Amino acid sequence: MDEAHAQTWDGYVDWRNRPALKGHHGGMLAASFVLAVEILENLAFLANASNLVLYLSKFMHYSPSSSAIMVTNFMGTAFLLALLGGFLADAFFTTYFIYLISASIEFTGLLILTIQAQKPELRPSTNCSLVSNNKNSPNCQEVNGWKEVMLFAGLYLVALGVGGIKGSLPPHGAEQFDETTSHGRKQRSTFFNYFVFCLSCGALIAVTFVVWVEDNKGWQWGFGISTATILISIPLFLLGSPIYRTKIPTGSPITTIFKVIAASIYNACKYRNSSNAIMNMNNNMNTRDCESQNSNSTQNMSNSNDQTFKTIDKTLTNKPEEHQRLHCTEKQIQDAKTVLKILPIFMSTIMLNCCLAQLSTFSVQQASTMNTKIGSFKVPPASLPVFPVLFVMILAPVYNHVVVPFARKVTKTEMGISHLQRIGTGLVMSIGAMAVAAMVEMKRKRVAVESGLVDSGEPLPITFLWVALQYLFLGSADLFTLAGMMEFFFTEAPLSMRSLATALSWTSLAMGYYLSSVLVSIVNGVTGAYSRTPWLFGRNLNHYHLERFYWLMCILSGLNFLHYLCWATRYKYKGSTTRSQY
Repeated sequence: MDEAHAQTWDGYVDWRNRPALKGHHGGMLAASFVLAVEILENLAFLANASNLVLYLSKFMHYSPSSSAIMVTNFMGTAFLLALLGGFLADAFFTTYFIYLISASIEFTGLLILTIQAQKPELRPSTNCSLVSNNKNSPNCQEVNGWKEVMLFAGLYLVALGVGGIKGSLPPHGAEQFDETTSHGRKQRSTFFNYFVFCLSCGALIAVTFVVWVEDNKGWQWGFGISTATILISIPLFLLGSPIYRTKIPTGSPITTIFKVIAASIYNACKYRNSSNAIMNMNNNMNTRDCESQNSNSTQNMSNSNDQTFKTIDKTLTNKPEEHQRLHCTEKQIQDAKTVLKILPIFMSTIMLNCCLAQLSTFSVQQASTMNTKIGSFKVPPASLPVFPVLFVMILAPVYNHVVVPFARKVTKTEMGISHLQRIGTGLVMSIGAMAVAAMVEMKRKRVAVESGLVDSGEPLPITFLWVALQYLFLGSADLFTLAGMMEFFFTEAPLSMRSLATALSWTSLAMGYYLSSVLVSIVNGVTGAYSRTPWLFGRNLNHYHLERFYWLMCILSGLNFLHYLCWATRYKYKGSTTRSQY
């Protein structure tokens, strides 16, 4: 194609910062490189995250509850830093360069962890008794000093790299599609479904092969595989460079939001004691601070009955000569309102991810106390996520190629099943997952008591497949909610904030992991004040009241779903004049 006569994508450039060309840059082929890279990236991250709680407890000698909190804090930080990656991609760099920088940082962190796992002198040298509740036992000394510094340096360099990747890779793939056409929007929806599918592909290898290597050959090999995997992902990503298109950074989107909020607060204070504030708003429409580019849309905004944004709408009354620094365009106001509208949906997904955090912590520890043999083969407890992973890998293509086309025919809509309906389905499944988890834990403890193995440390005569039930429920919830959230935040957010908004999907995960840590601490603090020992205390999981903790989470998840319904049923999709069809 003659580049001099080719049409360009407005607002997009190629990797050399030249205008992106229609017919040459973007499309499903470019997004396919992103999907392939995601397999390797998630393999590198999840290979260690899924088994990290056992590494910290068995090799670094932390208690089960301390290990669980450390893992949730680590994963929470990794996902929270996706906001930083998304912000930098929107404001200063492109998603293309943020990925390359972040992958290099994650590689450095994994290399440090590999070296520590390889060298015995860099780890505690004694074995820890699994049944001892004495934290100061000479056989249970936790890692400390510069060895602990090395451990946390490696972990949080990995977290920084993972955060940058999560904040840049999904929007980079979604940017490859033309959203001005129905075909392009459908392709983008397919991309998000298969993004979750590729997440599962990487997870499948991580929780089977790599976890087996860690348990049978040594953690240095597991960390080494992750290090090599993230290194390989960099040249694979670079192979797609000639056909990528990337959005041009347009400055800090957060500044715009704060500017509009500051203007609205200024006007709220200004008109607080004015009895004719509404009259002033009508009389000063032609001299307002935020100048209109479209009189019809301005009128619609001013006549809005949405009480939530009444204060923000009052920024239209400000005179430019009174406060020039608060001058903002109508587009900036609309962008800020759009972001604020999606925040309640974001907040409603945090509890679901708090439930998902249990898959990497207490659920793994539950399975480690049970019979993990299938026939003569011993399954590593951290390989339990293989069940939801396989289910997601089957369900994702079925959903995309069977369920969605059928729903489109029935509903006569482009989406078929709306983003909010997908998210709501995941929230309902999380309630069921916690109820199942509580009942399984009650059964596990009953077997421990009946077999007299409460304090023995030996595997209980009950198969670990019982724990797989909660994994299936939460895995299904993750498929519906994660894909729904990413597409919802990307499509609803303003163009200048899409990377940052998509990162909210991972930030929800982060807040869920942090909430899990906070809940554990609060539950231990409250229950410890009214009983001899807290619910989740000690080195022996059989002494825990984990079933009560799961029932508590089930109740909280139910209340959270009711909160979500209040917002989802009132939400208006971008470009729609009616409430959602939730």
